[in-house]
Amino acid sequence: MLKKISVEHLTLGMHLHEFCGSWMEHPFWRTKFVLKDPADLASVRASSIKEVWIDVVKGIDTTEGVSREASEAEVEQELQATAKAAVPTEAQRVSMRDEAARAARICAKSKQAVVSMFQEARMGNAISAEDCAPLVEEISNSVARNPGALISLARLKTADDYTYMHSVAVCALMIALARQLGLDEQQTRAAGLAGLLHDLGKAMIPNAILNKPGKLTDEEFATIKKHPELGHAALLQGSGVGDITLDVCLHHHEKIDGSGYPKGLKANEISLFAKMGAVCDVYDAITSNRPYKAGWDPAESLRKMAEWAKGHFDEAVFQAFVKSVGIYPVGSLVRLESGRLGVVTEQSEKSLLAPKVKVFFSTKSNARIRPEEIDLSRPGVQDKIAGREDPAKWNIPDLNELWAGTAASGLG
Repeated sequence: MLKKISVEHLTLGMHLHEFCGSWMEHPFWRTKFVLKDPADLASVRASSIKEVWIDVVKGIDTTEGVSREASEAEVEQELQATAKAAVPTEAQRVSMRDEAARAARICAKSKQAVVSMFQEARMGNAISAEDCAPLVEEISNSVARNPGALISLARLKTADDYTYMHSVAVCALMIALARQLGLDEQQTRAAGLAGLLHDLGKAMIPNAILNKPGKLTDEEFATIKKHPELGHAALLQGSGVGDITLDVCLHHHEKIDGSGYPKGLKANEISLFAKMGAVCDVYDAITSNRPYKAGWDPAESLRKMAEWAKGHFDEAVFQAFVKSVGIYPVGSLVRLESGRLGVVTEQSEKSLLAPKVKVFFSTKSNARIRPEEIDLSRPGVQDKIAGREDPAKWNIPDLNELWAGTAASGLG
């Protein structure tokens, strides 16, 4: 039996089943645990959460502050209905500007969640898919409101944050790709969960190897290559982890030509979801700052991936991925035919070749100009993208702030 009680009446020894409010409002990455730490109790009371569901079979019972009693099935049905109603529709799409701040908050909370999850995995604690569901839901809803916001912001991770924020970024990329491929909402959430947990095995790899600034030795690389199997084994110990998550965790480093690991699978031996995981994993890896190298420009990264595609990626999946992030993804530095430099701020629904661009530099006068956002897809706009530019060549220290605004400063 579950009881809904006010947080004032929470006591140590009670089993928290669910918080009555958004995942973003409460201080924990998961629910369904016995309150044992006074600090945790204080955190709940200090949050904006006013009521919680407790399980009186698994923890201390109470008659105080009870506003309702219900079975677990009834509460689960209510939560699913609430979650379904919260999924943004096509009509609820918002601009990059409107979603950026919210996406930055989701990134920050998601990073905390993944850090905690990896710590628990390191200690040998089982991971529950049910615990991860609210996190995936928040990321999925953000991607539905504006696909570019969270995906682009998650790329702005520091080298030290890479392992954790990479999981968040791949989750978002998998969701966007699943929708581009026309998968249903259940498959899309499964793809997101798979992206979130695909690198869980890295929790068992020494940080000295993960964060090594120089080239790995053969022995160190052999250790790194164990992470898919280590993650798969850890997930098997958990509850509610489906076949898609297990498959992507084990096989996201397989390549179409059979040169991947751990099984050396080829082409049709690799599932659709593992093929998706391979593309999303590589894109975020090469666009992110790592301990041993700076990330590549997003548009340049897609160009390099296209060169590798024949042996590495499934061609249809890669093409769908390009459509999901854009030929010139958000954050790409481009040169316009007018001679101005601009950074891509948002994709256009009309054309992959005509995104929204914030121009800020004139190559003709070799000087900064007043920033101006231009929607290249609008009728009457004469300027076009002439090509990609290397940010390092132009030494622009505030490139991320130009497209992300203040949201960029809250990350990394």
